[in-house]
Amino acid sequence: MSWDGKMNIIGIIEKKRDKKPLTADEIRFFINGSCDGSIPDYQISALLMAVCINGMSDEETAVLTDCMAKSGDSIDLGFIDGIKVDKHSSGGVGDKVTLAAAPMAAACGLTVAKMSGRGLGFSGGTIDKLESIPNFRTSLTEDEFKTFIKRDGIALMSQTKNVAPADKKLYALRDVTGTVPSIPLIASSIMSKKLACGSDAVVLDVKCGSGAFMKTFDMAVKLAVAMESIGRHNGREVTALITNMDQPLGNAVGNALEVIEAAETLKGNGPPDFTELCYITASFMLLAGRKATSLAQAREMLETSVRSGAALKKFRKFIENQGGDSAVADNTDLLPKAKVIYPLFSPESGVITAINGETVGSAALTVKAGRMTKNDVIDHSAGFVLKAKAGDKVNKGDILAEIHASSEALAEAAAEQLLTAYRFGGAYEKKPMLLAYVDKEGIHHD
Repeated sequence: MSWDGKMNIIGIIEKKRDKKPLTADEIRFFINGSCDGSIPDYQISALLMAVCINGMSDEETAVLTDCMAKSGDSIDLGFIDGIKVDKHSSGGVGDKVTLAAAPMAAACGLTVAKMSGRGLGFSGGTIDKLESIPNFRTSLTEDEFKTFIKRDGIALMSQTKNVAPADKKLYALRDVTGTVPSIPLIASSIMSKKLACGSDAVVLDVKCGSGAFMKTFDMAVKLAVAMESIGRHNGREVTALITNMDQPLGNAVGNALEVIEAAETLKGNGPPDFTELCYITASFMLLAGRKATSLAQAREMLETSVRSGAALKKFRKFIENQGGDSAVADNTDLLPKAKVIYPLFSPESGVITAINGETVGSAALTVKAGRMTKNDVIDHSAGFVLKAKAGDKVNKGDILAEIHASSEALAEAAAEQLLTAYRFGGAYEKKPMLLAYVDKEGIHHD
């Protein structure tokens, strides 16, 4: 531990450098020292690098997550009857599942309590999408959050400054020290905020493919297993879905455009791939909340909520509660509109065999639909509407996508990037949306 037998950060760094497990007290000492400033950034970074290289056991990771969650405020939802369920995605291009799946599940009687973040890089954030709705507020007080959840079964708030402050400190250093790609550090970062939010169960969507942070199935499985283990060690029921993100999800990429697509999906008019994933995710949410006893029963309940209009009604109420103009659920013309809509034409005929999600996400940054730094200003009207997806046959000159931008120059620059995302050929092998899932019983291949 140290030369004099007392707790010492140098000794802790050396232990992890030498591939030895850290005790709960040592991890707690590290997190406390990171937050109160008694451990300097260079020593925090040294331990993060040792963890990145040598990893952590399930027990170490669970303790680290618990300490990070307890480093700040937590929300107690115990006064609300029933099982409260949170949903989180690891992020992907065109991923607006929360906007549709949460109202669907809430319309079936589930209590959905969610804390979300803003987007950074090629993957958009749920908060940014919702803020494209006029006057919508995500900065709720804790009392507002609790009131909406208890009364209407759904609320979503942005992460406050005092929720898991240790995560903010560690992530800021990971981002500039090359220690982001570490399963224990990624898993603890995500799950610390889930533990602090107060939900009893969490359904995680771990994206896998070109449009996700986890590019391979094996890496997605490792992250899913790590997060389920953290939940189990901390008394939470966690189900981690591993879903296909080899191309953008749905047809819309960009904040207001994705809100439009979510609203259309709640009316039963959504793209097949996006609609399917919403039903899959919300079905697992209903199972976690004990509102259904099987995925088949959950699916039937959710489809009924859409057909009856109950899901759309819940979406309206959700928007209204948080200060937004609920009329957008029925009249999406009230959302921000781009000044320029620019067509992207197919350069050849054939079957689209691939649309690289990360390239599409990068092109979205060009039209200001996302941010590269936390200080960047988003254009909520900007983005793309894909008119053809992988597996579709197109002719030369057909419109592949519409580019929504604030100027012709930005649209043309994005078009040049976007075109490089497409691959054409003669055959396409379709993958299912749900590749596998992980729960307390292990890994289940769909």
